[in-house]
Amino acid sequence: MNKFQQEYNSKKMSPRELLGLIQSRDFIFTAQAAAAPRAIMDELQVLKETGVSDIVLQSCVPTGDFAFFHDPEMSKVLTHHGWFMSPSLRKANEEHMVSAVPQSSTSILRKTLDRVAYEKRRPVVLTTVSPMDERGYMTLSISAIYEMDLIKKGAIVLAEVNPNYPRTFGDTLVHISQITALVESDRPIPAFDPAPYTEVDATIGKYVASLVEDGSTIQLGIGNIPNAVANELKNKKHLGIHTEMFTETMVDLIECGAVDNSQKGFNDGYSIASFTMGSQRLYHFLHNNPTVHFKSCTFANDPYTIGRNNKFVSINATLEMDLTGQAASESVGPVQFSGTGGQSETVQGAQMSKGGKSILAMHSTYTDKEGKLHSKIVPMLTQGAAVTTSRNDVDYVVTEYGIAWLRGLTISERVEALVSIAHPDFRQWLRDEAKKNHIW
Repeated sequence: MNKFQQEYNSKKMSPRELLGLIQSRDFIFTAQAAAAPRAIMDELQVLKETGVSDIVLQSCVPTGDFAFFHDPEMSKVLTHHGWFMSPSLRKANEEHMVSAVPQSSTSILRKTLDRVAYEKRRPVVLTTVSPMDERGYMTLSISAIYEMDLIKKGAIVLAEVNPNYPRTFGDTLVHISQITALVESDRPIPAFDPAPYTEVDATIGKYVASLVEDGSTIQLGIGNIPNAVANELKNKKHLGIHTEMFTETMVDLIECGAVDNSQKGFNDGYSIASFTMGSQRLYHFLHNNPTVHFKSCTFANDPYTIGRNNKFVSINATLEMDLTGQAASESVGPVQFSGTGGQSETVQGAQMSKGGKSILAMHSTYTDKEGKLHSKIVPMLTQGAAVTTSRNDVDYVVTEYGIAWLRGLTISERVEALVSIAHPDFRQWLRDEAKKNHIW
């Protein structure tokens, strides 16, 4: 047994023993999305028994619906902050058990650590890692979005070691000496098959793909529209990947030859991402794959980093847009639905790139619970809606009715451009409302 294995064994605990290391006033960061250590988080309610209090727990788009999210007794122990809402957090938000933090991805950690220091709290990160090698190294596996930044800042590291998590490259290496305590787990990695998409999504995908030139560097998100876009990109050549989230559809684009990362002009030969979640096929593709590098979002989402790529095309979704171009992508009125994430930064970075484009895509309408059709292009945003992408930064907008290029247009020109891609049933209403409200 070498010294690294000895150190590993000395730090191995049960989840409840590990959580006994949590102190009052700690600030706990959980790893993003499917990287959250379920073996540890499933036992977090034990903190009600350890005598601790005044803890802050920060989560980000968790895939699990943990019991402590909905336990009112836990509010006596910790306050839950959410950086990006998932279905389980939306439910907890309705129960007043979590509150969203307004943020953008490249600055939120710095700002949060400023507050942690001001309040004299101890930073702790809970994460999942791949198994240790003979030199004592594990990897952060499927998320390096802020976890490595926390480790470098000296946070207490409490880890779940899980052989079902892929070993990845980039800024993911964690040495056993950096870990305070660990638990072992063999639970399955959360896996999700790609979402099927509709004919409307396919139409939007064709419009978006028409804006992507050969040799472009792309950023895609998750969901029906990005999946449809990726399918339409399969006939492109020499695409590159620089993205916050590495998706299942990117595997398709690499394997079909559309992506070869040869003309990015920055990090040529490598796909750059900050985190991933998807199917077992995706995780298998990423395991020990040196062509995909996971980097902190403070690097990957930095507009200046993005701008160093050639023909960068950011493709994001939005929930609602007003006639001046303001995009509400994270809330439905005042109710938080998701989060800013990297949208505003990738929008800005794309337009710093030589030949770059930023695209916001959406269905032109939605149907409410009563079956009534509503336009997503509106005269004014719903009262209380958060503006995710300002009208100063909006570039291309795509619906199933076409493409509106808003860059450099006046308000009156924007009204006409957006009306032209709204659902036909709402176009005259939008023009009438624009005049009535002096929008132009």
